[in-house]
Amino acid sequence: MFETLKPQPADKILALMQMFREDPRDNKIDLGVGVYKNAEGLTPVMRAIKAAEHKLWEEQTSKSYVGLAGDPAYGDAMIKLILGDAVARENIAAAATPGGTGAVRQAFEMIKMANPSAKVHVSDPTWPNHVSILQYVGIETATYRYFDRETRGVNFDGMIEDLKLAAKGDVVLLHGCCHNPTGANLNETQWQEVIALMNERGLIPMIDIAYQGFGDGLEEDALGVRLVASGCPEVLIAASCSKNFGIYRERTGLLMAVAQDKGLQVVNQGTLAFLNRQNYSFPPDHGARLVTMILNDDALRADWMAELEEVRLGMLGLRTDLANELQRLSGSDRFGFLAQHRGMFSLLGTSPELVEKMRLDNGIYMVSDSRMNIAGLNTATIPVLAKAIIDAGV
Repeated sequence: MFETLKPQPADKILALMQMFREDPRDNKIDLGVGVYKNAEGLTPVMRAIKAAEHKLWEEQTSKSYVGLAGDPAYGDAMIKLILGDAVARENIAAAATPGGTGAVRQAFEMIKMANPSAKVHVSDPTWPNHVSILQYVGIETATYRYFDRETRGVNFDGMIEDLKLAAKGDVVLLHGCCHNPTGANLNETQWQEVIALMNERGLIPMIDIAYQGFGDGLEEDALGVRLVASGCPEVLIAASCSKNFGIYRERTGLLMAVAQDKGLQVVNQGTLAFLNRQNYSFPPDHGARLVTMILNDDALRADWMAELEEVRLGMLGLRTDLANELQRLSGSDRFGFLAQHRGMFSLLGTSPELVEKMRLDNGIYMVSDSRMNIAGLNTATIPVLAKAIIDAGV
């Protein structure tokens, strides 16, 4: 049997990480990896997570299974964090998943179960794993224009034109905030226009929100999701705790199915539990338990929010400093978009050839599409990166 298997293509980001590790240069800079790093290059355990783990270690008396959809208290806490009061709780089905990727995968499985002929429309570009999973699950995909390579902002006119071509019942995959890989995001007026178009054409929104709190703040980053959830008849929401709680390896995610018809909640909840049972039975609980403890404890929540705000403001400062240094070196404001983007990533908008030139000449490692992890910078490396960008002719 095994002799029939074919080698799979290497993951580009993981391959880039391996190249970085093997590079002997002391001044190399890693802007490829998709995790938050502090100024020392570490991905720290957040203070509130450590405190919650200590408390859990003292109080937990069992490691038995939780429900197929995870602990209901986790779902309640995450729904409140993401949706606030935008939708009544009785209209929402939710299930814990192994990370945001698990939530995305289960959402695609639910789409295929509910409407096998549905096409999923993804932004150009989007997180590569979206397309990879869709192809593996066997769902047809289409792209809609999103990133304007001239302005490095959102090509909103192109986005609307392309979504007008989608068929009734198709799914539109949107990034809730901090678009990956571009860093360019919709504003409130644009969200409202997209919602009106989806409702007019009978399209189903699916939102992937993996960076809440990394952009403009916890509440601000949830604006688009809340507008869609309250303004559309149905929506799927895949959420991740990897970044804003710093618990990457704990694999903590949530999938929500929201319907304005509350009569659908029971069937939706049962479907989410069924899909979990077919895939991994019971979802991981450790990370979900920590998140629940933090969100339901005033002191832990306050400390978590304070540290998350430090992270957010730190990344905004790096963006501003990089844009200013590039303005100084280039004598133009053509890199001002870097300060306007939000989240961990920005798409520089240059060619793979120039990305490779920066790697060879300066030890600058970024994904070939020119996605940069802003959190991979610090005050010492910003001038190095800026000079490399200008010298490469970006």
